[in-house]
Amino acid sequence: MSVRELVVLGTASQVPTRHRNHNGYLLRWDGEGILFDPGEGTQRQMLRAGVAAHDIDRICVTHFHGDHSLGLAGVIQRINLDQVPHPVTAHYPASGQHFFERLRYATAYRESVELTEAPVAADGVLAATDAYTLSTHRLSHPVESYGYRLVEPDGRRMLPAKLAEHGIKGPDVGRIQREGSLGGVTLDDVSERRRGQRFAFIMDTRLCDGVRVLAEGCDLLVIESTFLDEDERLATDHGHLTAGQAARVARDAGVRHLVLTHFSQRYDDPAAFGNQARAAGFEGELTVAQDLGRVPVPKRHP
Repeated sequence: MSVRELVVLGTASQVPTRHRNHNGYLLRWDGEGILFDPGEGTQRQMLRAGVAAHDIDRICVTHFHGDHSLGLAGVIQRINLDQVPHPVTAHYPASGQHFFERLRYATAYRESVELTEAPVAADGVLAATDAYTLSTHRLSHPVESYGYRLVEPDGRRMLPAKLAEHGIKGPDVGRIQREGSLGGVTLDDVSERRRGQRFAFIMDTRLCDGVRVLAEGCDLLVIESTFLDEDERLATDHGHLTAGQAARVARDAGVRHLVLTHFSQRYDDPAAFGNQARAAGFEGELTVAQDLGRVPVPKRHP
């Protein structure tokens, strides 16, 4: 049974707290797992969340600040220790190649897994598979940072009433799907376009074009909201978003489910982020992320 969900491994900005680990997020997309921004402690959080090294097919790092990347050393070594049977691909800003190499070879270990380094140097498509296209866009932060967007190819939804109207049933349903027409009836006559699902992951950034491009039309958007709105000037100075800014982006982009995360330790009440998101006009599904939480990708539109 296919599963599409976000497993939240950590939600803290800059430093961990008693209740929040450094960043870490695993997207389960059918049979594949994409690990985003593994901060310090990610390996232990994986254990607590029931995530195995075997679940990781890709690693995507937005930038090389420690709360988003210090867990790479442990995760990479665990992938090798557990002898993951499939290749793993790592995406990260090309300008941080030296950081990636230092983390990959932070200590001695035996390499047993094919780990492909695929640094990101510009906006565009990183990978295209049958299940999704993974692309990236530059963000605005004091160090080079990229967000990631995953889009499922569009499909077709067969319409039972139209099939019955044209007398198409049994094996002929599969035939018209494969061949595009049958006895003068076209696939368009008995089906409709089914838009592929869309996911985006946006971490440390000010408001910029990249944020809007990545968020557009997402079914599930994971986005940083380090500060509350009253600290917007501080957020801009440090290259971050507020809860209200993130929510307005999601509102204007038509996001269905918004996940706020990457919270500054200066705030005690996480509910305040959700309150400000609603005050900003976001009316879709809303999650204020908690460590070890799971967020399903919304079901397709009927």
